[in-house]
Order: sequence, then structure tokens, then C-alpha cells
Amino acid sequence: MRVLPTERLMSGPDEGTPLPDSHAELPPVIRRTEFVAFALAGLLLIAVIAVLYFAKAFFLPVVMAVVAGTMLSPAATFLEKRRVPRAVGAVLIVAAVSAIVAFIFALIASPVMDWSSRLPQLAGQLKDKMHVFDRPLSLWRELQSMLGGSDGLPNFQLPKMEWVQPTLEFLSPTFAEFLLFFATLILFIASWRDLRRALIMTFAERDARLRTLRILNEIEVHLGNYLLTVTIINVGVGIAAGIVCAITGMPNPAGLGALAATLNFIPIIGPVAMFLILALVGVLTFPTIGGGLAAAIAFGGITFLEGHFVTPTIIGRRLALNALAVFVALAFWTWLWGPMGAFLSSPLLIVGLILKEHLLPENSPQLPEE
Repeated sequence: MRVLPTERLMSGPDEGTPLPDSHAELPPVIRRTEFVAFALAGLLLIAVIAVLYFAKAFFLPVVMAVVAGTMLSPAATFLEKRRVPRAVGAVLIVAAVSAIVAFIFALIASPVMDWSSRLPQLAGQLKDKMHVFDRPLSLWRELQSMLGGSDGLPNFQLPKMEWVQPTLEFLSPTFAEFLLFFATLILFIASWRDLRRALIMTFAERDARLRTLRILNEIEVHLGNYLLTVTIINVGVGIAAGIVCAITGMPNPAGLGALAATLNFIPIIGPVAMFLILALVGVLTFPTIGGGLAAAIAFGGITFLEGHFVTPTIIGRRLALNALAVFVALAFWTWLWGPMGAFLSSPLLIVGLILKEHLLPENSPQLPEE
């Protein structure tokens, strides 16, 4: 009798009876199609990141305008209900926001221009103040020489100012990027309703249209609430920082408060940069190191309370943001697009979480519990 390869014979009284195949004990196998799909998805992700990186001059203003337009579209809808044409409302909203931003930058620019004109004098003052660390540095050199160190610490020298111009070029977008941003922002707000309708009608099935409508509505609501909430919180931080600067005798407390409110829109990086700015201004202004650090230490307490209690309590009720996810998103978008990418990191993370909730619902296949 001929036996098929997939069959084997039993020994004993039932010899000659084939056993069915058993796959229960076979190890899991990654199919070639799955491997190819993962590889293609990885290559697509790398290609998208490369395009976003090298085409930053185009994609950054456009994405910034789309995110800002989504945040401001509820205001345009509010004006439209008051019989203001949407196109006119878009222009009015952009003009009002631009006026507020220009006023804030005017408050910041005045002390910055004053301090930049006195850079040589301020550098000399800072070098004189740093002599307070001569004794600890000499003790450190003696300790290293006793332990057999080589040359100890080098003499303290102020960094040169060649970094100022490249930094300003990195932080300041070009005129073309500004023009692209404002044009895209006005057109996006004015045509957002038509864009929503066109995107929803792209799908043929009713369930897909309803899902798209829910996603767009949730993104618009969450981003609008995020902008309003974060703006109120940051204005409060700026007012508190200005009051602290006025109490401690810092120069131009209004400008420093406006700078604190502006930098606080950038998570993690902004408060740290403001702390360093306050510490530097205080050390240059006051005769003692302790008096100069008073405003910076008080601002550190304000940002600690805001970051650990105020913001998580208010924003966390609307949309939970994991601290690790916020940090990774901040690091990635800052590396990709610089300071503006840092500003966009939280809104883009919110959009990603909303898409994940709707496209990967809880009733989809889940990992087994440990």
C-alpha cells in the first residue's frame, strides 16, 4: 500500500491507519508576505521622514497652517453664525492673532535689542562675576593633582559670539515661508467646511463616512480646546513670571513675562530656556549670585506647579497624554523641524491618538494580559 508523505502509520492493532496532520506543536512561523509587508512599511516610513526633513521649507509652513487653522476654525464658525462671511472671518481671525503675536514680540524685542547692544560690556561683567568660582576650581585642580590627574580643569573662558548669527538664522523662517504660512492659513480657515465635505464624500460606504466625520469633529474640538487651554495657562505663567521679576527687581519685567509666556508653548525646552535666561539676566543685574538667581528659582517653582499639577489636571481630563509619548514626540519633531516642530509636537500627538482610537478600536485584537 502506498502511503502519502503527509501521513504516517500507527503501530499496534490499528496498523495501517493514517494519522491526520497536527499543527498544535509547530512553532510560529513568520510568513514571507508578512515580512515583505513589514519591510515595505518600514521603507515607506523612512521615505516619508526623509521627505519631511529635506522639504522642510514647504511642509513646515503648510503643516503649521493646517494645525493652526484647525485650532482657529471654531472661531470662524462662531463668526459665521453671527452672519459674518467665512472668508471675512478668516481674514479677521488671522489679523487679530497676528496683532497679538506682534504685540508680544514688541515687548520681547525691546529688552533683547537693548541687551544685544551691550554685549561686550555684559560679557565683561559676567566674567567678573564668575571669579566667585575661582576657589572651588583651584580646589578641584589640587584634588586632581593629588589623585594623579593630568592638567585639571582649563581656565574659564566665555564662549565666543559666532553662534549668534547661525542661531538667529535657524530660529527665523524666511519671508517665503511666512508668506506660504499666512496664505495657507487664511485659505484653510475659509475653505475648511468644503474640505471637510470633500474628504467625507471621498468614501463610498456610510460607515466610513460617519467614522471620518467623527474623527474630523473630534480633532477640531480637541485642538481648539488645547489651544485655548494652553494659551490661558501660558498667559498665567507669563503674568506670574512678570510679577516675580518685578518683586525681585529684575529689569523689564513685562518683557520677561511675555518671553516666559511665549517660550512656555514649547514643552520642556521652553521653560528650561526661560530659567537659564532669568538666571543669566539676574547674575548680570545683581551684585550677588544668590540675589541674581532668586527670580530663576521662583520661576522654576512656578513651572513645576504648572507642569505637574495645573496642566495635567486640566488637559488630562480631555485627552490623556503619556509623559513618555510627549517627550518622544517632542524630541522627534524638534530634530525634524526645530523649534516650530517642538511647538507642533503636542498637537500632532493629539491627532495621532485620536486616529488611533478611531482606526484601532478597543474591540480589535488585543495582546493577552500578563
